[in-house]
Amino acid sequence: MTTPLDAASLGRLFHESRSRNGWAAETLPEHTWRQLYELVKYGPTSMNASPARFVFVTSEAGKARLAPAVMESNRAKVMAAPCTVIIGQDMAFYEKLPQLFPPKPDASLMFSGNRALADVTAFRNSSLQGGYLILAARGMGLDVGPMSGFDNAGVDAEFFTGTSVKSNFICALGHGTDESFPRLPRLSFEEACEVV
Repeated sequence: MTTPLDAASLGRLFHESRSRNGWAAETLPEHTWRQLYELVKYGPTSMNASPARFVFVTSEAGKARLAPAVMESNRAKVMAAPCTVIIGQDMAFYEKLPQLFPPKPDASLMFSGNRALADVTAFRNSSLQGGYLILAARGMGLDVGPMSGFDNAGVDAEFFTGTSVKSNFICALGHGTDESFPRLPRLSFEEACEVV
């Protein structure tokens, strides 16, 4: 674990990759999403809580259910991408802590009686897992297009009614096509960082 990735691998994950808006017309098999999750699930979360829940929307019927909740500027991306994954957050994630965090059998009690702590833990850690999904997808040779321009309540009503899951963000997956503008700039170390 002490040997860094080579420059080409780091380039694929970070330097050369970009968010995509256009997508190649293709159908990717279900094992792609299973392989992706097998990577994502090993990313660290607080107390191994793993609150993210993923809905891989790949069918035309699924896209038709998702599209009305997506901002008009994002709708074409959802319809064109081979997959748009809904990254959800299980607000009752702590019910699985006896399975996921056996060193502390009563860990769920921290959250079951503290809604604010449960909510912030679900949001923070499902966001982390969404980030792992982005990097894992890039590592598998896929492109990504994360989006927050959608109606969370509409997605929740369509996909998560009767569950304890709420949507966090969505992300298109597939093989991107050339973009009409260059990759956007980033802040320098001096602008964004401090060493104390």
